Amino acid sequence: MSFKSIKIGKHTIKIPIVQGGMGVGISWSQLAGNVSKEGGLGVISSVGTGYYDKKEHVKKLVAQRPLEVENFYSKEALVKIFADARKICGDAPIACNVLYAINDYGRVVTDSCEAGANIIITGAGLPTNMPEFTADYPDVALVPIVSSAKALKIICKRWKKRYDRVPDAVIVEGPKSGGHQGFTYEQCTMEENQLENIVAPVVEEAAKWGDIPVIAAGGVWDKNDIQEMMALGARGVQMGTRFIGTFECDAHDNFKEVLMAAEKDDIQLMGSPVGYPARGVRTNLTGLIERREGPSIKCISNCVAPCNRGVEAKAVGFCIADRLSDAYEGNKELGLFFSGTNGYRINEIISVKELINKLTQGE
Repeated sequence: MSFKSIKIGKHTIKIPIVQGGMGVGISWSQLAGNVSKEGGLGVISSVGTGYYDKKEHVKKLVAQRPLEVENFYSKEALVKIFADARKICGDAPIACNVLYAINDYGRVVTDSCEAGANIIITGAGLPTNMPEFTADYPDVALVPIVSSAKALKIICKRWKKRYDRVPDAVIVEGPKSGGHQGFTYEQCTMEENQLENIVAPVVEEAAKWGDIPVIAAGGVWDKNDIQEMMALGARGVQMGTRFIGTFECDAHDNFKEVLMAAEKDDIQLMGSPVGYPARGVRTNLTGLIERREGPSIKCISNCVAPCNRGVEAKAVGFCIADRLSDAYEGNKELGLFFSGTNGYRINEIISVKELINKLTQGE
């Protein structure tokens, strides 16, 4: 079985593999640029761009952390990330992932368009007003992430009524993905919510609104998994965690080491200030959090709206912006290392080119 290209809006992705957006700093210029260069869709994460050459691109730092939303989601840094990615992939399509739960969502979507994103991907909430912020960029494709056919129906009805448009593609994400889930703790283990059981209903709903391509995500690992998703009606897949095991991944080497050292049982769900359960690796940090001995919570960056300026961070025991940023900077003691359920299967670091070949040729 050979994989067909996928069209997302006006953009053709030669190999229907979307690299998941991973922040802080896991998928920036090097990873996204190389995935797009090899024919997939590279995705730049807009989260925590203030850490990209932070001394050069951030106006205000407190304790070496970007102060407030405008610095944590630095437009100047995002523009530089896209420019650096373009040096690698040229005119190939490239996307930006913008979480709906962040502060300044609309501004960051517009910043992404101005920086040169061809496609905007949004999850962590229902982005019912997403098209508002791209009105001046009609060629930019919009792709929401959903966890059910019901969620897609709500988005399509709202977009059609308000903006006379529907999504250019939709990503359906099951509960085996890394980072934040679209389910409660209990729902994450329920059989009906597993990816193989939610793809077909989303494909069916997508067909009602026109030819909306469906991309399956959450636990997809190899060619067999891709073929399984295609057989269910998906036209592409999104994969995040597996791309961490590449030389080009922007993650610190220590991040890659944490995943390579992880056992299957080390990858677990945990609470998050965002309000959704999140999946990551049990580390020294998670032990500190459970004992309520974690680092102090000061809310320097004010990153996500649901956290309510640190209120939810204090409730769950950690600041997500600070801990993800520690992971990006290689701090094994205090870093938060997100991973999908299959992260423990990373046992070597290879090139993006070799990984794409493995996924398409099978090994």
